Amino acid sequence: MKSRSVQHLHSINVQDEYGTPKELFQNICKKYQIYPQIDICASHINHVLPNYITKEQNCFNYEIKQDFFMNPPYSRVSEFMEFAYSQHIKHNVSCLILTYSKTGTKWWHKYVQDKADNVEFQKGRISFLDENGNRTKHCAPYDSVWIVLKRK
Repeated sequence: MKSRSVQHLHSINVQDEYGTPKELFQNICKKYQIYPQIDICASHINHVLPNYITKEQNCFNYEIKQDFFMNPPYSRVSEFMEFAYSQHIKHNVSCLILTYSKTGTKWWHKYVQDKADNVEFQKGRISFLDENGNRTKHCAPYDSVWIVLKRK
């Protein structure tokens, strides 16, 4: 029998966009005193803020000039991290990122290590929200991390 993470690697190209539970988002915002204004990796059902950008709208087509949150799809984390970091630097905005925790990756060392203001490893695996806004049957196959980049 294949492990859950191996099964996930197979299915990641089929569906890897999940919603963030709002209570987790609200708790981390309060803890780190960060209050994003726009959710840049959202759907019409799964968004944690009233102001959001959907996959169809494509956040890469925007200049993000306000504090933002993103929970990027696993299959494109590197490209989203590059975008988030560039917007943070270019527009001096704060960003809160929720992604999987893989500290040996190139993107971690390029955009997080020695650059993030706060890094919090999520205790336990998150049960994300499916495309209908319901908790998924299984928890995430990887550990998760919150990354905070604050404006200077």
